[in-house]
Amino acid sequence: MRHAEVKQRVPSLGEAPGSLLPVGEQKLSSSSLALVEFGPQQLTENRFDSIAAGLAHQPAQPIQWLNVYGLHDPAVMQAIGERFQLHPLVQEDILNNRQRPKLEDYGDYLFIATRVFDFPKNGGRLSYDQMYLVVGENFVLSFQERPTGVFEPVRERLRNPHSVLRGKGADYLAYSLLDAIIDDYFGVLSQFTEHVERTDQLLLRGREVGVLNKVQRLKHDCLKLRRSILPLREMLLTMTRGEFILIRQETQVYLRDAYDHTMHVIESLEMSREMVADMLDLYLSTQSHRLNLQMRVLTVFSMIFMPLTLIAGIYGMNFENMPELHWHYGYFAVLGLMAAIAGGLIWLFWKRNWI
Repeated sequence: MRHAEVKQRVPSLGEAPGSLLPVGEQKLSSSSLALVEFGPQQLTENRFDSIAAGLAHQPAQPIQWLNVYGLHDPAVMQAIGERFQLHPLVQEDILNNRQRPKLEDYGDYLFIATRVFDFPKNGGRLSYDQMYLVVGENFVLSFQERPTGVFEPVRERLRNPHSVLRGKGADYLAYSLLDAIIDDYFGVLSQFTEHVERTDQLLLRGREVGVLNKVQRLKHDCLKLRRSILPLREMLLTMTRGEFILIRQETQVYLRDAYDHTMHVIESLEMSREMVADMLDLYLSTQSHRLNLQMRVLTVFSMIFMPLTLIAGIYGMNFENMPELHWHYGYFAVLGLMAAIAGGLIWLFWKRNWI
């Protein structure tokens, strides 16, 4: 087929729609399932190391939250899809860990694709993990590439018998998971801003070895964050409009609060983005200023030696009628004149702060 090199990176390219082919890096050796069932009075947690054990389990509580670690096993995805009646296109998207953030309505459930980011404290590359949510009437499915700890605060709240979350429905659980992702963005953005400020200080101190590469990396990281956060804002705005029957009106109030938090994240990201752009302009201006200083120094030395070269050129001409050639002190007089001219020019340039 055409573009065979792209086919190696995107196996689903050219395949029939709904083909279950994993796309992207495999981050876990095997998939695992964690099921949380809860109601106002009771909570049960189960962990399954095989899809057969998970499918054999019979739910005992009104709300189920199934979390799946690992997005590379088509057999696991197909079994879960058959159990919860997921569309083949949804299953195909979940196996793709390069999917863009989006929200789709399939009538009986909502499909949400988003990402969580990790910015190492040592200043490494920004990385992300793909996350998917399937929100039904009485269940929520979450799919992660690997355990990240983003949803752990939600689990802790569920374990609290007096938590408001225990008495809500699946739509409120989905809101809580999205809110946990947004809170994680605050932490990532805080680390990112600190790294931007450190890079800016290095630039101002004149330590420019490798700074341009760091600025370019920060610029690319800004683009990655914007490509994920801006669609998330649009998803939350759509969910607050009351277009989906699965989202109750009382949950829309909380979604509006999550939308407001997303706006705060975007504003902070835009400030960091402007700092990165200013750093690039500052770097280029610094380089141009340094080049101008070097050119000025070279010009000053050229101007100092130009009259000396003129005098040496005059007395280097082969004419016999040059009285100074036969003067006993002619050589020393010319050297003195040249030294006086050079000294005068150096003093003049020093007074004007050119050297």
